[in-house]
Amino acid sequence: MIFVNLPVADLDRSRAFFTALGYSFNEQFCDGNALALELGDNLFAMLLRTDFYATFHDKKTVDAREGSECLLCVSADSREQVDSLVDKAVAAGGTEGRTQDHGFMYGRSYDDLDGHTWEIMWMDQQAADMGPEAYAAQNA
Repeated sequence: MIFVNLPVADLDRSRAFFTALGYSFNEQFCDGNALALELGDNLFAMLLRTDFYATFHDKKTVDAREGSECLLCVSADSREQVDSLVDKAVAAGGTEGRTQDHGFMYGRSYDDLDGHTWEIMWMDQQAADMGPEAYAAQNA
């Protein structure tokens, strides 16, 4: 299992945002301090109230709207799924980020309501199996 912990300003607002994107939450790990956003089998983003997040470390908590503390990359099954998810995020109040199109690999990103950057990526399975350079050489 992996749990990525992210500070958020408002749990209700975060729940509404990620629900609009089609995600669900593991209610066993949700309470007044945290939401367990389900990203896949045994993959979670723990959305923690900022003050609660601060109890887990001794450093200053970064405001993701002002600085980058990490990039969260989630795979998609198709280019269309990449577009659909990012479009939903922007419609729900997120901010559109960069687009990368390398033919065999395609991705777009968005910043959520708290400024965390989420990259949604798709890669052609044959390219992933061969390695991007070998795939590019074969298709040149």
